[in-house]
Amino acid sequence: MKVVLYCRVSTEKESQETSLARQREELEKLSDSHGFQVAGVICDRASGYDLDRPGILDLLDTIENEKIDAVLVQDETRIGRGNAKIALLHFLYKKGIKVYCYAQNGELELSESDSMVLKIVSMVEEYQRKLHNLKIKRGMERAVKNGYRPEKNLKGKRNPDGRERKEVPVEEIIRLRDNGLTFQEIAATMRGFGYQVSKATVHRRYREYMEETGHDK
Repeated sequence: MKVVLYCRVSTEKESQETSLARQREELEKLSDSHGFQVAGVICDRASGYDLDRPGILDLLDTIENEKIDAVLVQDETRIGRGNAKIALLHFLYKKGIKVYCYAQNGELELSESDSMVLKIVSMVEEYQRKLHNLKIKRGMERAVKNGYRPEKNLKGKRNPDGRERKEVPVEEIIRLRDNGLTFQEIAATMRGFGYQVSKATVHRRYREYMEETGHDK
């Protein structure tokens, strides 16, 4: 299992260097006892209540770039405190990253209250996802009702420098816009039909069309 050792103290005081060294030593022992492969050691000097910590940002980068399986901490307060701790734990668990704790000599066991909060956060996130999907569905239904036919979509053109533009049916963007849909709704509708485009791309293609046809004058 590939892991990162995360150590944190709350201030920049030199006296806390001893704490960082001790944390690292303890986490190396924990890693050795479980046969983990250490991909990196990250030391932070910031409040646990803050999310904007240099070490946390480095940790997130390492998780993405090194395909990390777990994060090792001295105790749960090292990962964070208050809302910051809950947010980071939720992110890690959502990514499938385990958290091992030296104080518990194994995988982190959360308190009943923290476990409950994480469950609530996950439920809220799931309902937000469902609402987002419902919005896309509504946009698709409005588009079809107003004449959008995905089987008649046109392919994109190539730029002069050879880069291929995203395939987006500009005519349908114009039609949906004329029928009162917002750029965000149009983008959601396009994604629902398989076109991975953002609101900004839809707006840009719309403006390009308006400029080319002289409708913006």
